[in-house]
Amino acid sequence: MIAWLAGRIVTLLVTTLAASVLVFFVLEILPGDPAQLILGVNAREDTLAALRAQLGLDRPILTRYATWIGRFFLGDFGVSYTYGVPVRELIVDRLAVSLPLALMAITLSTAIALPVGVFAAARRGRAADVMTMGAAQVGVSVPNFWLGLLFILFFSVKLGWFPASGFAGWDKGIWAGFRSLLLPALALALPQAAILARVTRSAVLETLGEDYVRTARAKGLTRSAALWRHAAPNALIPVVTIIGLQFSFLLAGTIIIENVFTLPGLGRLIFQAIAQRDLIVVEGLVTLLAFTVILVNFLVDLVYAAIDPRLRTGAPA
Repeated sequence: MIAWLAGRIVTLLVTTLAASVLVFFVLEILPGDPAQLILGVNAREDTLAALRAQLGLDRPILTRYATWIGRFFLGDFGVSYTYGVPVRELIVDRLAVSLPLALMAITLSTAIALPVGVFAAARRGRAADVMTMGAAQVGVSVPNFWLGLLFILFFSVKLGWFPASGFAGWDKGIWAGFRSLLLPALALALPQAAILARVTRSAVLETLGEDYVRTARAKGLTRSAALWRHAAPNALIPVVTIIGLQFSFLLAGTIIIENVFTLPGLGRLIFQAIAQRDLIVVEGLVTLLAFTVILVNFLVDLVYAAIDPRLRTGAPA
Protein backbone atom coordinates (compact mmCIF):
# COMPACT_ATOMS: atom_id res chain seq x y z
CA MET A 1 0.00 0.00 0.00
CA ILE A 2 2.80 2.47 0.91
CA ALA A 3 4.71 1.70 -2.29
CA TRP A 4 1.53 2.13 -4.34
CA LEU A 5 0.78 5.49 -2.69
CA ALA A 6 4.37 6.70 -3.09
CA GLY A 7 4.28 5.82 -6.77
CA ARG A 8 1.08 7.82 -7.26
CA ILE A 9 2.56 10.85 -5.45
CA VAL A 10 5.73 10.75 -7.58
CA THR A 11 3.58 10.55 -10.71
CA LEU A 12 1.56 13.56 -9.52
CA LEU A 13 4.69 15.69 -8.96
CA VAL A 14 6.35 14.70 -12.25
CA THR A 15 3.18 15.34 -14.22
CA THR A 16 2.74 18.74 -12.57
CA LEU A 17 6.33 19.67 -13.40
CA ALA A 18 5.89 18.58 -17.03
CA ALA A 19 2.68 20.61 -17.31
CA SER A 20 4.41 23.69 -15.88
CA VAL A 21 7.25 23.38 -18.42
CA LEU A 22 4.75 23.12 -21.27
CA VAL A 23 2.66 26.08 -20.08
CA PHE A 24 5.63 28.35 -19.39
CA PHE A 25 7.53 27.77 -22.63
CA VAL A 26 4.45 27.82 -24.88
CA LEU A 27 3.42 31.20 -23.45
CA GLU A 28 6.96 32.54 -23.69
CA ILE A 29 7.25 31.89 -27.44
CA LEU A 30 3.99 33.68 -28.23
CA PRO A 31 4.45 37.02 -30.03
CA GLY A 32 4.06 40.27 -28.15
CA ASP A 33 5.89 42.21 -25.45
CA PRO A 34 4.24 42.63 -22.02
CA ALA A 35 6.29 45.78 -21.38
CA GLN A 36 5.04 47.27 -24.65
CA LEU A 37 1.47 46.38 -23.73
CA ILE A 38 1.77 48.02 -20.32
CA LEU A 39 3.47 51.25 -21.48
CA GLY A 40 1.83 51.58 -24.89
CA VAL A 41 3.13 51.73 -28.44
CA ASN A 42 4.63 55.21 -28.00
CA ALA A 43 6.90 54.29 -25.08
CA ARG A 44 10.61 55.04 -25.40
CA GLU A 45 13.04 52.19 -25.77
CA ASP A 46 14.98 53.00 -22.61
CA THR A 47 11.72 53.05 -20.64
CA LEU A 48 10.76 49.68 -22.12
CA ALA A 49 14.18 48.27 -21.24
CA ALA A 50 13.88 49.51 -17.65
CA LEU A 51 10.43 47.91 -17.28
CA ARG A 52 11.65 44.62 -18.79
CA ALA A 53 14.48 44.60 -16.26
CA GLN A 54 12.03 45.36 -13.43
CA LEU A 55 9.76 42.50 -14.53
CA GLY A 56 12.71 40.16 -15.02
CA LEU A 57 12.01 39.74 -18.73
CA ASP A 58 15.64 40.50 -19.66
CA ARG A 59 16.95 37.36 -17.93
CA PRO A 60 17.51 34.03 -19.73
CA ILE A 61 14.36 31.97 -20.13
CA LEU A 62 15.68 29.01 -18.11
CA THR A 63 16.57 31.29 -15.22
CA ARG A 64 13.12 32.84 -15.33
CA TYR A 65 11.47 29.41 -15.38
CA ALA A 66 13.53 28.13 -12.44
CA THR A 67 12.68 31.24 -10.40
CA TRP A 68 9.01 31.09 -11.34
CA ILE A 69 8.47 27.37 -10.63
CA GLY A 70 10.32 27.63 -7.31
CA ARG A 71 8.03 30.45 -6.21
CA PHE A 72 5.00 28.60 -7.59
CA PHE A 73 5.53 25.61 -5.31
CA LEU A 74 5.85 28.06 -2.40
CA GLY A 75 2.51 29.64 -3.28
CA ASP A 76 4.00 32.82 -4.78
CA PHE A 77 2.61 33.28 -8.32
CA GLY A 78 4.14 36.70 -8.90
CA VAL A 79 2.55 40.10 -9.42
CA SER A 80 0.08 40.82 -12.20
CA TYR A 81 1.38 43.11 -14.94
CA THR A 82 -2.10 44.59 -15.46
CA TYR A 83 -3.60 44.84 -11.98
CA GLY A 84 -0.39 45.40 -10.02
CA VAL A 85 -1.45 43.01 -7.24
CA PRO A 86 -0.20 39.50 -6.37
CA VAL A 87 -1.65 36.84 -8.66
CA ARG A 88 -2.45 34.74 -5.60
CA GLU A 89 -4.89 37.41 -4.39
CA LEU A 90 -6.61 37.49 -7.78
CA ILE A 91 -6.95 33.70 -7.80
CA VAL A 92 -8.28 33.53 -4.23
CA ASP A 93 -10.86 36.26 -4.96
CA ARG A 94 -12.07 34.54 -8.14
CA LEU A 95 -11.95 31.07 -6.58
CA ALA A 96 -14.71 32.17 -4.21
CA VAL A 97 -16.97 32.14 -7.28
CA SER A 98 -15.59 29.33 -9.44
CA LEU A 99 -15.18 26.68 -6.73
CA PRO A 100 -18.77 26.91 -5.38
CA LEU A 101 -20.01 27.02 -8.98
CA ALA A 102 -18.11 23.83 -9.85
CA LEU A 103 -19.23 22.10 -6.65
CA MET A 104 -22.87 23.03 -7.27
CA ALA A 105 -22.66 21.84 -10.88
CA ILE A 106 -21.02 18.49 -10.08
CA THR A 107 -23.48 17.90 -7.23
CA LEU A 108 -26.45 18.59 -9.50
CA SER A 109 -24.95 16.50 -12.31
CA THR A 110 -24.34 13.49 -10.05
CA ALA A 111 -27.70 13.76 -8.29
CA ILE A 112 -29.49 13.74 -11.65
CA ALA A 113 -27.34 11.25 -13.55
CA LEU A 114 -26.90 8.33 -11.15
CA PRO A 115 -30.63 7.63 -10.54
CA VAL A 116 -31.42 8.21 -14.22
CA GLY A 117 -28.65 5.87 -15.38
CA VAL A 118 -29.67 3.07 -12.98
CA PHE A 119 -33.34 3.61 -13.87
CA ALA A 120 -32.60 3.23 -17.58
CA ALA A 121 -30.44 0.16 -17.03
CA ALA A 122 -33.18 -1.52 -14.98
CA ARG A 123 -35.59 -1.01 -17.90
CA ARG A 124 -33.29 -1.93 -20.75
CA GLY A 125 -35.05 -1.96 -24.11
CA ARG A 126 -38.33 -0.61 -22.77
CA ALA A 127 -39.96 2.66 -23.66
CA ALA A 128 -38.66 4.34 -20.48
CA ASP A 129 -35.09 3.38 -21.37
CA VAL A 130 -35.41 4.65 -24.94
CA MET A 131 -36.98 7.94 -23.84
CA THR A 132 -34.43 8.50 -21.07
CA MET A 133 -31.42 7.82 -23.29
CA GLY A 134 -32.96 9.91 -26.08
CA ALA A 135 -33.22 12.84 -23.67
CA ALA A 136 -29.63 12.20 -22.58
CA GLN A 137 -28.47 12.27 -26.21
CA VAL A 138 -30.16 15.64 -26.66
CA GLY A 139 -28.48 16.86 -23.46
CA VAL A 140 -25.06 15.79 -24.73
CA SER A 141 -25.52 17.71 -27.98
CA VAL A 142 -26.78 20.98 -26.45
CA PRO A 143 -24.02 23.54 -25.66
CA ASN A 144 -24.06 24.80 -22.08
CA PHE A 145 -23.83 28.45 -23.14
CA TRP A 146 -27.05 28.05 -25.17
CA LEU A 147 -28.77 26.56 -22.14
CA GLY A 148 -27.47 29.49 -20.12
CA LEU A 149 -29.01 31.98 -22.54
CA LEU A 150 -32.34 30.13 -22.44
CA PHE A 151 -32.28 30.13 -18.64
CA ILE A 152 -31.60 33.87 -18.59
CA LEU A 153 -34.48 34.57 -21.00
CA PHE A 154 -36.99 32.39 -19.13
CA PHE A 155 -36.07 32.45 -15.44
CA SER A 156 -34.55 35.94 -15.29
CA VAL A 157 -36.14 38.11 -17.97
CA LYS A 158 -39.62 36.54 -18.12
CA LEU A 159 -40.18 35.23 -14.59
CA GLY A 160 -37.70 37.40 -12.69
CA TRP A 161 -36.80 34.60 -10.27
CA PHE A 162 -33.02 34.86 -10.59
CA PRO A 163 -30.53 37.60 -11.53
CA ALA A 164 -29.60 37.61 -15.20
CA SER A 165 -25.91 38.32 -14.65
CA GLY A 166 -23.29 39.24 -12.10
CA PHE A 167 -22.53 37.84 -8.67
CA ALA A 168 -24.15 39.30 -5.56
CA GLY A 169 -21.24 38.31 -3.31
CA TRP A 170 -21.14 36.06 -0.28
CA ASP A 171 -21.12 39.11 1.99
CA LYS A 172 -24.77 39.68 0.98
CA GLY A 173 -25.69 36.29 2.43
CA ILE A 174 -25.51 32.64 1.37
CA TRP A 175 -28.90 32.76 -0.34
CA ALA A 176 -27.92 35.78 -2.46
CA GLY A 177 -24.72 34.05 -3.62
CA PHE A 178 -26.60 30.79 -4.21
CA ARG A 179 -29.23 32.53 -6.38
CA SER A 180 -26.48 34.13 -8.47
CA LEU A 181 -24.84 30.75 -9.17
CA LEU A 182 -27.85 28.45 -9.56
CA LEU A 183 -28.62 29.16 -13.24
CA PRO A 184 -24.99 28.91 -14.42
CA ALA A 185 -24.59 25.75 -12.31
CA LEU A 186 -27.65 24.22 -13.99
CA ALA A 187 -26.38 25.22 -17.42
CA LEU A 188 -23.08 23.50 -16.65
CA ALA A 189 -24.63 20.46 -14.94
CA LEU A 190 -27.27 19.31 -17.43
CA PRO A 191 -24.94 18.42 -20.36
CA GLN A 192 -22.55 16.73 -17.92
CA ALA A 193 -25.45 14.83 -16.32
CA ALA A 194 -26.44 13.52 -19.74
CA ILE A 195 -22.93 12.13 -20.29
CA LEU A 196 -22.74 10.64 -16.81
CA ALA A 197 -26.19 9.04 -17.11
CA ARG A 198 -25.16 7.22 -20.29
CA VAL A 199 -21.93 6.00 -18.66
CA THR A 200 -23.83 4.87 -15.56
CA ARG A 201 -26.33 2.93 -17.64
CA SER A 202 -23.59 1.16 -19.61
CA ALA A 203 -21.62 0.32 -16.45
CA VAL A 204 -24.67 -1.07 -14.65
CA LEU A 205 -25.70 -3.14 -17.67
CA GLU A 206 -22.20 -4.61 -17.83
CA THR A 207 -22.23 -5.62 -14.17
CA LEU A 208 -25.75 -7.06 -14.46
CA GLY A 209 -24.32 -9.66 -16.81
CA GLU A 210 -21.63 -10.81 -14.37
CA ASP A 211 -21.68 -14.26 -12.78
CA TYR A 212 -22.05 -12.99 -9.21
CA VAL A 213 -25.25 -11.13 -10.12
CA ARG A 214 -26.70 -14.22 -11.79
CA THR A 215 -25.70 -16.27 -8.74
CA ALA A 216 -27.44 -13.79 -6.43
CA ARG A 217 -30.57 -14.01 -8.56
CA ALA A 218 -30.40 -17.82 -8.54
CA LYS A 219 -30.27 -17.79 -4.73
CA GLY A 220 -33.58 -15.96 -4.65
CA LEU A 221 -32.55 -12.29 -4.54
CA THR A 222 -35.04 -10.06 -6.31
CA ARG A 223 -33.99 -8.19 -9.45
CA SER A 224 -34.24 -4.86 -7.64
CA ALA A 225 -32.13 -6.07 -4.71
CA ALA A 226 -29.50 -7.56 -7.03
CA LEU A 227 -29.41 -4.29 -8.94
CA TRP A 228 -28.90 -2.03 -5.92
CA ARG A 229 -26.80 -4.32 -3.70
CA HIS A 230 -24.46 -5.82 -6.30
CA ALA A 231 -24.66 -4.28 -9.79
CA ALA A 232 -24.80 -0.58 -8.93
CA PRO A 233 -21.93 -0.54 -6.34
CA ASN A 234 -19.65 -2.57 -8.64
CA ALA A 235 -20.36 -0.19 -11.54
CA LEU A 236 -18.89 2.77 -9.65
CA ILE A 237 -15.32 2.72 -11.02
CA PRO A 238 -16.07 4.06 -14.55
CA VAL A 239 -18.65 6.41 -13.02
CA VAL A 240 -16.09 7.80 -10.54
CA THR A 241 -13.68 8.33 -13.45
CA ILE A 242 -16.20 10.48 -15.30
CA ILE A 243 -17.15 12.41 -12.15
CA GLY A 244 -13.48 13.24 -11.51
CA LEU A 245 -12.95 14.39 -15.09
CA GLN A 246 -16.16 16.41 -15.01
CA PHE A 247 -15.18 18.24 -11.83
CA SER A 248 -11.82 19.14 -13.39
CA PHE A 249 -13.62 20.39 -16.49
CA LEU A 250 -16.17 22.36 -14.49
CA LEU A 251 -13.47 24.09 -12.44
CA ALA A 252 -11.09 24.79 -15.30
CA GLY A 253 -13.41 25.10 -18.27
CA THR A 254 -16.02 27.65 -17.26
CA ILE A 255 -14.69 30.50 -19.41
CA ILE A 256 -17.73 30.66 -21.70
CA ILE A 257 -20.43 30.24 -19.05
CA GLU A 258 -18.79 32.79 -16.73
CA ASN A 259 -18.77 35.28 -19.59
CA VAL A 260 -22.42 34.52 -20.43
CA PHE A 261 -23.47 35.25 -16.82
CA THR A 262 -20.74 37.90 -16.22
CA LEU A 263 -19.39 36.03 -13.22
CA PRO A 264 -16.05 37.21 -11.76
CA GLY A 265 -14.54 33.71 -11.63
CA LEU A 266 -11.35 32.00 -12.76
CA GLY A 267 -12.64 31.50 -16.28
CA ARG A 268 -13.31 35.19 -16.77
CA LEU A 269 -9.96 36.07 -15.16
CA ILE A 270 -7.99 33.87 -17.54
CA PHE A 271 -9.94 35.25 -20.52
CA GLN A 272 -9.11 38.81 -19.50
CA ALA A 273 -5.46 37.94 -18.77
CA ILE A 274 -5.02 36.38 -22.24
CA ALA A 275 -6.62 39.43 -23.89
CA GLN A 276 -4.31 41.76 -21.94
CA ARG A 277 -1.27 39.47 -22.40
CA ASP A 278 -0.76 39.35 -18.65
CA LEU A 279 1.56 36.34 -18.91
CA ILE A 280 2.30 36.01 -15.22
CA VAL A 281 -1.43 35.58 -14.47
CA VAL A 282 -1.94 33.14 -17.35
CA GLU A 283 1.10 31.04 -16.39
CA GLY A 284 0.17 30.83 -12.73
CA LEU A 285 -3.52 30.20 -13.29
CA VAL A 286 -3.17 27.62 -16.08
CA THR A 287 -0.50 25.72 -14.14
CA LEU A 288 -2.64 25.80 -11.00
CA LEU A 289 -5.64 24.48 -12.96
CA ALA A 290 -3.46 21.76 -14.51
CA PHE A 291 -2.30 20.80 -11.02
CA THR A 292 -5.94 20.70 -9.90
CA VAL A 293 -6.81 18.30 -12.73
CA ILE A 294 -3.83 16.08 -11.85
CA LEU A 295 -4.73 16.20 -8.15
CA VAL A 296 -8.34 15.23 -8.88
CA ASN A 297 -7.11 12.25 -10.92
CA PHE A 298 -4.88 11.29 -7.98
CA LEU A 299 -7.87 11.43 -5.64
CA VAL A 300 -9.86 9.34 -8.12
CA ASP A 301 -7.10 6.71 -7.93
CA LEU A 302 -7.51 6.70 -4.13
CA VAL A 303 -11.26 6.23 -4.52
CA TYR A 304 -10.57 3.35 -6.93
CA ALA A 305 -8.41 1.70 -4.28
CA ALA A 306 -11.12 2.17 -1.67
CA ILE A 307 -13.76 0.66 -3.97
CA ASP A 308 -11.61 -2.23 -5.24
CA PRO A 309 -8.60 -3.16 -3.03
CA ARG A 310 -7.19 -5.31 -5.88
CA LEU A 311 -6.19 -2.11 -7.68
CA ARG A 312 -3.72 -1.13 -4.93
CA THR A 313 -2.26 -4.62 -4.47
CA GLY A 314 -1.53 -5.20 -8.13
CA ALA A 315 -3.97 -8.08 -8.44
CA PRO A 316 -6.08 -8.24 -11.61
CA ALA A 317 -9.35 -6.38 -11.12
